[in-house]
Amino acid sequence: MHKQLIKKILRYTRNLLIFFFASTILAVLVYRFMPVYITPLMVIRSVQQITSGDKPTWKHTWVSFDKISPNLPMAVIASEDNRFATHNGFDFIEIKKAMKENEKRKKKRGASTISQQTAKNVFLWPQSSWVRKGFEVYFTFLIELFWSKERIMEVYLNSIEMGNGIYGAQAAAKYKFETTASKLTKAQCALIAATLPNPIRFNSAKPSPYILKRQKQILRLMNLVPKFPPAPAKKPVEKKKAKKSKR
Repeated sequence: MHKQLIKKILRYTRNLLIFFFASTILAVLVYRFMPVYITPLMVIRSVQQITSGDKPTWKHTWVSFDKISPNLPMAVIASEDNRFATHNGFDFIEIKKAMKENEKRKKKRGASTISQQTAKNVFLWPQSSWVRKGFEVYFTFLIELFWSKERIMEVYLNSIEMGNGIYGAQAAAKYKFETTASKLTKAQCALIAATLPNPIRFNSAKPSPYILKRQKQILRLMNLVPKFPPAPAKKPVEKKKAKKSKR
């Protein structure tokens, strides 16, 4: 009887693990091609708005990467993740820096990359915990394995919270600056990036002195970080050999 119970538990655990890995890998593969129209954060925010007595606000329109101003990925890289194009999803240089700084800081600072934030936004919940961090590492590994860096950035810029009930570049452009994602200026992109650590508290359309200061820093850094996506390498032009004239 005791052995049968153990066998049942092991079989149940095995089936649960198979289902978990199969479903999560399938979801990552599907989102490699399919637009992300809904995320757990969007649902959670809507529930929070309803429970607090407010009308649920959900502004989100998916746009492809080529319809987003090229200034916006540069701004978020400059602000959030300088080594996005070269790391494997985890910036160990920044993690070491954060750990060293946090020994002396009261308010701990994180070192999440754009890849980690994308994994959290699309597949997980916002509240920080060791359990969520563990899942975040797992999903970050998967999207870095199956998606290109450009796809990660495309999903990030379409799913990230950019204001109260505002998600993604297109909604932010429309409701913050009365324009489209493709027409966002360099200055506007820097303002959006400056508010990302707390887009509910900070408003890119009505920037505080602190956000304006951050905007200037980001604009300066945008000129220093490598261009994203990197321009394809030009093939060397072969010089044609001059034909010798026959005499």
